Amino acid sequence: MDNRRLILFCVFFFSLAMLWDAWQKYNNPRDLTPPPSSSVPAAPVSTSAVPPASSANIPAPSASTGADSVIASTPAAPVGKDEIVEVRTDLFVAQVSVRGGDLVGLDLPGYKATEDKSRVFRLFDIQHRYAAQSGLIGEGLPNHKTSFSPLPGKRELPDGEDTIQLKLEAPAVNGVRVTKIYTFRRGSYLIGVTHEIDNGSDKEIAAHAYYQLQRDTRAPAGESSMVNTFTGPAEYTEQGKFQKIGFSDIEKGSAKFERKADNGWMAMIQHYFVSAWIPPEKLQREFYVRSLEEGDNPVVAAGLIVPVPVIAPGSKLDHAVSLYAGPQIQSILNQLAKPVAEGGIGAQGLALVVDYGWLTIVAAPIFWLLEVINKLIGNWGWSIVILTILIKGLFFPLSAASYKSMARMRTLTPRLQALKERCGDDRQKLNMEMMNLYKTEKINPLGGCLPILIQIPVFIALYWALLGAVEMRNAPWILWIHDLSSQDPYYVLPIVMITSMMIQTRLNPTPPDPIQAKVAMIMPFAFGIMFFFFPAGLVLYWVVNNILSIAQQWQITRMIERGGKAANDARA
Repeated sequence: MDNRRLILFCVFFFSLAMLWDAWQKYNNPRDLTPPPSSSVPAAPVSTSAVPPASSANIPAPSASTGADSVIASTPAAPVGKDEIVEVRTDLFVAQVSVRGGDLVGLDLPGYKATEDKSRVFRLFDIQHRYAAQSGLIGEGLPNHKTSFSPLPGKRELPDGEDTIQLKLEAPAVNGVRVTKIYTFRRGSYLIGVTHEIDNGSDKEIAAHAYYQLQRDTRAPAGESSMVNTFTGPAEYTEQGKFQKIGFSDIEKGSAKFERKADNGWMAMIQHYFVSAWIPPEKLQREFYVRSLEEGDNPVVAAGLIVPVPVIAPGSKLDHAVSLYAGPQIQSILNQLAKPVAEGGIGAQGLALVVDYGWLTIVAAPIFWLLEVINKLIGNWGWSIVILTILIKGLFFPLSAASYKSMARMRTLTPRLQALKERCGDDRQKLNMEMMNLYKTEKINPLGGCLPILIQIPVFIALYWALLGAVEMRNAPWILWIHDLSSQDPYYVLPIVMITSMMIQTRLNPTPPDPIQAKVAMIMPFAFGIMFFFFPAGLVLYWVVNNILSIAQQWQITRMIERGGKAANDARA
């Protein structure tokens, strides 16, 4: 009995410690540089540098080409409102700077801002110096510091049309004209970025294109110390698989990642959202990350360089790369990961940006089942309730065996108490007598631990699934629960959970040791208080699980005690 209680106590608090540690240190929160004490000016995002191309097959630009000015990281002047072109679609409000043709602002009308729910969520943001930049490396070719001229065209996606383009023209140099084209599609978070190169010179053009994501190292708005999730660059290649690159490692020059491949993508991740440059399949690419020192607000650039086919004099070439910028919706990311022949773009591994931690093998199917249920129900809260019932039904045989063991233990409580009084302070004799009693009654004192041990991985996996699922963001349930990804604003669910745990404690056998009995009474509070800070969806799962457990345990206990009383009456 003592051993069983001790194991239960250790299991609960070990799992609690793991969850708390995971919440505080999920994927190296040291990578998040705290905000500076001073306010951050609305500085431009187009001040980064294109890194020198270091690989043998990508020649470094010479000083004579003028590319040395691109490599320099001298801050540029702020971007004025008259230098921004705004494009509206059904999913985006995109802001493109004519200086460099950078995508410097990206509002997602389908998502509310983290702090101010009356505002729209913004992914690319001048305040965070977060932007998608691209350019060409070669003599006279435009880069992200070149001044472009927007060409006439529609600025809002018309009804009945599926695409809209924004064209920006660079000044012609030696007869070479370059137009940067942004293509937005209805219902898609995928943005096409094309460099249209018209070689009107009498020389061949051998160039490279670079695509990078620039961002400061501050945590996203609304990110509290209680919910630290990874923010920073991430890379995927078939050789190195999915790798996160911490801001601190970049600043120290110790970042580890694949440098060259003919596949893969480079992304910038934050909680629920991601942006990623995805070149076509089987195209050679060189990855890079670098830190751009800018006072107390360091900026990081992460990107890739790809070769552009040689352009003969008098020829034209369109060089296109895809940019995904939006929420981490599993179904969309999985579709993009498929080969082009199957309707994707070959972004293999893109769904890994939704990180379920070390229990992905459990969390992924749980969330898949949750999605299936939600398609039928249409409410994520009720979907969690139904998922809990299904999981409880799956584990019912184990739970029933456990509750029977605990119910039989309850019938032995008077006899255990008599043993304690008879043995006094002789604990060795007491333990021996207790084990003999268990053996005689054919009771396993550890039988009640099994369901808890099995549910802990499921509980932690569901925690990761709910924490990482953007589908839960601002998803309402009923009444006061307007966001299942945030904590209960009135702490009703955590209080109900503590109450349910206290009821469960009452249904369990009373430990003969007074100290363990006190610990058992304290555990619901010690364990339950932590849930005050957990997402409401996770607490909802645990509350429903506890209520079902109480119903099962009460019914089984009543049946066992009734049978025990009948047996005692028969013996009498």
